[in-house]
Amino acid sequence: MYVGTLSFDLLLGDVRSLKEKRSVVRPIVAELQRRYGVSVAEVGGHDLYRRAEIGIAVVSGDIPHITDVLGQCERWMAARPEVDLLSARQRIHGDED
Repeated sequence: MYVGTLSFDLLLGDVRSLKEKRSVVRPIVAELQRRYGVSVAEVGGHDLYRRAEIGIAVVSGDIPHITDVLGQCERWMAARPEVDLLSARQRIHGDED
């Protein structure tokens, strides 16, 4: 069994409050869950209204499947016009970890 994780550091566009931030982040989280069947949550930057950290996890017995799903998630996020993807960190954890 392998667990793949991916975290995004995002700069949000024209956002001036935490309420506006939620209106941008929630649809992103929901769409990633719906489209790719991954576990997603906002995991950092909660008190910063123009920054967000989103974490993704996927479990599989097959490493190529994990890298494919995480790659699709990263490409989808990079194409979002309402956010700037500052960094993406991907990691795969195996039984030996």
